[in-house]
Amino acid sequence: MPVNYSKNYRINMKPFAESSEQNWKPIFSVIQPLLASSDSVLEVGSGTGQHAIYFSELLPHLTWQCSDRLENHAGINMWIEDAGLNNVLPPLELDTLRSHWPDTGYDAIFSANTVHIMSWGAVEAFFAGAGKCLKSGGKLLLYGPFNYHGKYTSDSNARFDEWLKQRDPQSGIRDFEELDRLARQTGLELAEDYEMPVNNRLLFWKKL
Repeated sequence: MPVNYSKNYRINMKPFAESSEQNWKPIFSVIQPLLASSDSVLEVGSGTGQHAIYFSELLPHLTWQCSDRLENHAGINMWIEDAGLNNVLPPLELDTLRSHWPDTGYDAIFSANTVHIMSWGAVEAFFAGAGKCLKSGGKLLLYGPFNYHGKYTSDSNARFDEWLKQRDPQSGIRDFEELDRLARQTGLELAEDYEMPVNNRLLFWKKL
């Protein structure tokens, strides 16, 4: 089990997301077997850096490449420095609409709780970039809340979507069918749709 790095938060003011603390275990239970034969992972939208550290510590065979917008790099680097792991790399600057995606080919791309805070144009750019960065047979693992056939899966997701759109009208919970369409356009095929706690899902596409 990863060290409880949150204890250090009060000392060095590392960013801390309670949601990451709560959801990493169920996410890990799904991605661990999927990443067993992978060597490299690009995380899009590393946020605070918590997932990168938790997962890298338990998947020492992987090289975990963080990425995010520049304003989040300082916090991610705090987590990396405190953890002292040799298989997690400092964040790349990556804004799906503005940045060049890495030229490196990755075995997997992981992203959690990102597409519902992006504009639709950024979501389209996310899938296009992911399709280019993944090696043949590579895996795209996307965690978060999703709608199905234009309908919410719970009342809490409906309230969350309303809050998101009040905060930013361009954001919102995305329809699975539209995401799958974008994935197929870039050469990805849905392999599995995992039910997760608290009305979330983990979508797994594989590059053909």
